[in-house]
Amino acid sequence: MTTTMPAQTMRARGGPLQGVRVVELTKVWAGPYTGKLLAFLGAEVIRVESRSALDSSRWFSEDIDNAPGYQAVNPQKLSVQLDTRTPEGRELMLKLLASADVFIENLRPGAIKRAGLGYEEVRKVNPGLVYVSIGMYGNDGPLAYQSGYAPCFAALGGVSAMVGYEGETPQGMNIRYGDSTTGTCAAFAAVTALRHKRRTGEGQFIDVSAVEALSTMIGDTIMAHAVNGSATPCDGNRHAEMAPHGAYPSRNGEWISIAVNSDQAWKSLARLIGGDALVGDSRFADLPSRQRNLGELERIVEEWTRSRDASELVTSLQSEGIAAAKSLNTIDLVADPDLWGSGYFHSVLDVKGEQRPIMGPSWYMTEPARLMRGSPRLGEDNDYVLGDILGISPSERARLAADGVTV
Repeated sequence: MTTTMPAQTMRARGGPLQGVRVVELTKVWAGPYTGKLLAFLGAEVIRVESRSALDSSRWFSEDIDNAPGYQAVNPQKLSVQLDTRTPEGRELMLKLLASADVFIENLRPGAIKRAGLGYEEVRKVNPGLVYVSIGMYGNDGPLAYQSGYAPCFAALGGVSAMVGYEGETPQGMNIRYGDSTTGTCAAFAAVTALRHKRRTGEGQFIDVSAVEALSTMIGDTIMAHAVNGSATPCDGNRHAEMAPHGAYPSRNGEWISIAVNSDQAWKSLARLIGGDALVGDSRFADLPSRQRNLGELERIVEEWTRSRDASELVTSLQSEGIAAAKSLNTIDLVADPDLWGSGYFHSVLDVKGEQRPIMGPSWYMTEPARLMRGSPRLGEDNDYVLGDILGISPSERARLAADGVTV
């Protein structure tokens, strides 16, 4: 028997955003990640989808409700089915938005306006709405028509050109760093706009550019070019003020990160690696010397770490005051006792009504929101949204479903 978490119960979960209603018309990762952060703060976040317009993250599984990507960015949310491409679906969406505090959309450029749900249309029914629109280049400018995924954001924002090794072609970033960074910026702007609304009663249109969000992560390199005209090259894990500084292989294919931030820390590391002979080696006596001989320095460190156990290395290095950490893989993270002990993993009800762990927020509060369930099944909260919020009778809900408006 499947057990579900009633939407009414979800509304009473606490947190600083309890009582705030967020409506999402989002796809893939950046938009849903924005809503996820707001849900983790206690907001009631309602995802709007239909079987004819599913979030593409659901496609990567035979079970559309249990796809890993979808599950990762949609816990703690509600789900209602509305085909906003139909006239009735659009009207119901506008009615839902009239009751909302925040609306998040990251559809393809122009799609939201073609659906009749652009800001100017929506503000007619809810002038106080915080309307968050996310695009690769935002909504204005000559490139606003373009769409893309996280690797595009990182490349166009200037981040990918910095990822690689000295003298080699940049390797770029094939991870969702671009999506999560953009989603975090959007959530921050939304919370700030809610504060403004509370003070003035005014809503806002928030235009989020994913490319600009990524560029803010490398402001120092952009400023360096403005000051001295130089472009920051790829340099692997090297650091201008630390040496050695990087990731080094260890036994069984594992890796360890080491950062030596002072001459004293280097002497401690040198003593562990090669005793007094290495401590007294003039090639590595101070930071300028180590930087000049960095290739040989890294060869010596790598030769020492390669045959040793990563965890044992971390313990011995940290005991000498040297900054070091094992590079954790996903299995390490799931098994990490510190993460379990700190409460990072939370037990929630999944789509089958069974308990399962999810990754919680990256912050801790004295009055947090309670995380109660995982990502919702498609249309799991139709009765609550259509009935309790929009006031549609059971017979009318049946008629809407039969007409394909709410399926």
